[in-house]
Amino acid sequence: MTPAILSLNAGSSSVKFALFSVAADGLPVEICRGQADGLGANPRFRAKTVAGAPLADRTLALGARSFHEAALGEIIAVAQDALNGAEVAAVGHRIVHGGSHFVEPIAIDDRVVAALADLAPLAPLHQTHNLSGVAAARQVFPAALQVACFDTAFHRTHDWVNDTYALPRHLYDEGVRRYGFHGLSYAYVAGELARIDPAAASGRTVIAHLGNGASLCALESCRAVATTMGFSPLDGLAMGTRTGQLDPSVVFYLARARGMTLDAIEDLVYRQSGLKGLSGLSSDMRELEAAGTPEAEQAIAYFVHMIRRELGALTAILGGLDTLVFCGGIGENGWHIRERVCQNMAWLGLKLDTRRNRQGAPLVSMKSSRVAVRVIPTNEEAYIAAAVLRLLHAAQCDTSSTDLVNGATP
Repeated sequence: MTPAILSLNAGSSSVKFALFSVAADGLPVEICRGQADGLGANPRFRAKTVAGAPLADRTLALGARSFHEAALGEIIAVAQDALNGAEVAAVGHRIVHGGSHFVEPIAIDDRVVAALADLAPLAPLHQTHNLSGVAAARQVFPAALQVACFDTAFHRTHDWVNDTYALPRHLYDEGVRRYGFHGLSYAYVAGELARIDPAAASGRTVIAHLGNGASLCALESCRAVATTMGFSPLDGLAMGTRTGQLDPSVVFYLARARGMTLDAIEDLVYRQSGLKGLSGLSSDMRELEAAGTPEAEQAIAYFVHMIRRELGALTAILGGLDTLVFCGGIGENGWHIRERVCQNMAWLGLKLDTRRNRQGAPLVSMKSSRVAVRVIPTNEEAYIAAAVLRLLHAAQCDTSSTDLVNGATP
């Protein structure tokens, strides 16, 4: 029976999964995928085969369970049904924060779990949910190789100036630095760009990962140079419920003048701000565009403004721009946002083809545009599966823990 690989991606507002078989050439082949979303509204679980046949479409019954616990239960049930008796040889997990030490995919053991739990304060919306997925998978698939794949790892090629803050140097050495996130998405999209257009991949690229979490990443020859997120996934662009860039003095003011506790401030900047806070309505871009209220339009305008501002900054760091890539839920599906981001960018050599953009074409720039603008759907689960296969092959060749720990990135 062909072994299978399960990819788990537990985020702040959704839990995604994909199940893969292993082809004769050793590459992962998708069997099915799905996700649970709608946290805080009408949580639903949907899953389908690679051919598009529905496997599940139902409301998540939470009861005493959390959203993430309920989602993981549904995912494991669907995966086991889809396996048809096949063995889950390995489970790959998206782990948002790897700190400064975890820079490659790594086999998970109790020591690794403890180290990742220590990083939870750096990513409070994500890390605990990531580790919940690890715990559930280790219990259900005890014989499977469990692999952690890190969102921060892709950014470890930054120069020091793009990784530091102007704080006393010892704090940098102690871990207070810019880490960057969405690295699995960026790594996948960079690989796709290299496959689609090798010449473009060797140049200067900015990838815009736009979704409930949003960031930009500057790459040179597919190597990460700088990104908008920093010490935590809170910095940079405005997001669904997160502030993005914020003057630290605002925190001092809220604590001293408003008497807010640190927990209350954390809840404010992570869960009550961003598009949700600015609009007073929703964190969902689709709902904001449909609402048409002045507050919803202002929220969208700010979101676009910050993308354009950071795009200019990253272009300056790169010394120019050859390719702009949109990915993520908003980046891939929101032609309105792509159009507004690229508006009046002729000074940069960027000319959007409005018709192709509204059709959702893969290449949405005009032929006369010096900067190519592409839409490349991201697939973090496929990237995780490829990383897992590398370690799985290493484990089959040499079962020593040293080889497992020092696995290579795909």
